[in-house]
Amino acid sequence: MAKQNIDWSNLGFGYIPTGERYVANYKDGKWGEGFLTEDSMITMSECAGVLQYAQTVFEGLKAYTTQDGKIVVFRPDLNAKRLIDSCKRLEIPEVPEEMFLEAVEKVVKANADFVPPYGTGATLYIRPYVFGMNPVIGVKPADEYQFRVFTTPVGPYFKGGAKPITIKVSDFDRAAPHGTGHIKAGLNYAMSLHAIVTAHAEGFDENMYLDAATRTKVEETGGANFLFITKDGKVVTPKSDSILPSITRRSLMYVAEHYLGLEVEQREVYFDEVKDFAECGLCGTAAVISPVGKIYDHGKEICFPAGMEEMGPITKKLYETLTGIQMGRIEAPEGWIKEIC
Repeated sequence: MAKQNIDWSNLGFGYIPTGERYVANYKDGKWGEGFLTEDSMITMSECAGVLQYAQTVFEGLKAYTTQDGKIVVFRPDLNAKRLIDSCKRLEIPEVPEEMFLEAVEKVVKANADFVPPYGTGATLYIRPYVFGMNPVIGVKPADEYQFRVFTTPVGPYFKGGAKPITIKVSDFDRAAPHGTGHIKAGLNYAMSLHAIVTAHAEGFDENMYLDAATRTKVEETGGANFLFITKDGKVVTPKSDSILPSITRRSLMYVAEHYLGLEVEQREVYFDEVKDFAECGLCGTAAVISPVGKIYDHGKEICFPAGMEEMGPITKKLYETLTGIQMGRIEAPEGWIKEIC
């Protein structure tokens, strides 16, 4: 199939509608058979559960063209499992793993002409999501739901290389203990919008959220996990029940230990010790790793000398190894790469 006539190298990170998307409906206690449609519009009641009480969860993953020309997806089984966990927490019927994987495969195949060519730095972003559809005015879960998957081609998160970003310690809380911080719910991202708009207005790229209970421990940003490198080369990530279990973070920790031979540790990270780390990064689907050069804490600055101008040396090795695995330049662990076509 011929590729779309798109200037792949100059794509931004935004929404471009593609040819087909996947839809499945939940009614009368069961999921119906999913199907592909060219219709990108959704029609629902003005009183739909998702509109009244934000009953929606989602995922995000990408399809890539590898070095040998294959179209693949990276660890979609983990996205399927995480969506199930998110559904359970918001009383949404679980989307079966096999339905999720079938939907992703069908949508990527149907939009193969939108998957950017290898070497452009662009990818096909995949957005699965599920939401309450029927009218709900009392505070309760919906009875009917829709599961959809759409795709959109996106450019590299960093144009011209990953430049270190500056973040601030937020005065807002991202998630409460025993709350919904560990799932990918739309409501978590809604509450972060004011905080990120405020940060941008003050000249910062992102927020660092501390734990809501004590405000002494590092949690995450609005949409990415933290990754720290100690001065003796150990890779450390924060541990908390209110942190989203990032698939990219888990993959990077595996790469650090099994590909690069580094010591790894997931534990509580106190903010007081952040100044002692050699490198800092944010990890997630969009950019893999965003290097952090400086953290601003109410008039005080924490600088990471190894990452003020470019990615720190260990962060760069992690980035290059994981993207090499995703693009087929480095052999992947078994089960990490799902070939689509």
